[in-house]
Amino acid sequence: MRTKSSAVMDKPTKREAEVLDFVRAYRRENGYSPALTEVAKHFNRSIPTVHQHIQSLGKKNLLSVDKGKKRSIITPQDYKSPLVDIPLLGIISAGGPIEAIRNEEMIGVPRSMLPTSSHHYALKVSGVSMIEEGIMDGDIVIVHDQQTVNDGEKAVAYMSERNEVTLKKIYREKDRIKLVPANKTMKPFYETDVVIQGKVVGVLRKEF
Repeated sequence: MRTKSSAVMDKPTKREAEVLDFVRAYRRENGYSPALTEVAKHFNRSIPTVHQHIQSLGKKNLLSVDKGKKRSIITPQDYKSPLVDIPLLGIISAGGPIEAIRNEEMIGVPRSMLPTSSHHYALKVSGVSMIEEGIMDGDIVIVHDQQTVNDGEKAVAYMSERNEVTLKKIYREKDRIKLVPANKTMKPFYETDVVIQGKVVGVLRKEF
C-alpha cells in the first residue's frame, strides 16, 4: 500500500518541474529531446547538476533515459498529454528510390493522428513524388507498422532486389507490384519483390 509520504516523493521539486517542462517544450518544437548541454545552458547550470535533476526525475518515473543514445531523454505518455512519442527512424525517398537512412530519435506527434494504439513510427521525406497527396519534401510521415495495404494506399515499400526503401502508392498486378508516385510529372515503376513495411496514416509539416 502506498503511503502519503511516498506519494509526495513522486512529485518533482520546483527546479525539476522546470526541467521537465523545458524537455517537453523542446521536444514539441524540435521533434527530438535536448542534449544535457542544452538543458544546462538554458538554466545556466553545470552539466552534473542537470544530470542530477534528470536522475531524480527518472527515479520519480517522470521521465526516462535511453542509455547509449544521443538526445535520449523520454517523457512518459499519460492520458493528459496531447502528444505521443514515437521513433523517428530516418529518411525515406519520395522520389527516385534511395536507401533509408537509419538514425533513430523520438518525436512527439498529436495523439489524434494515431488511429489505433498499435505500433507507429515516423520518417522524414526526401523528394517530391507524393506532392499530390499533400506530402512535401521535408515533411514527416506517420506510419502504422503493418505488412499489408489495400491497392491505392500509401505505403513504405522495401524493394529487396535493390535493397532500397521508397514511399509510393501500391497496386498489385498478377506477379508484380506497381509503385505509383502522386506527381503527374513522374511515371510509375514495377517491382517483383516488394515487402510492405507500413501504411502512411498522417503527415507533419514544419512551417519554418
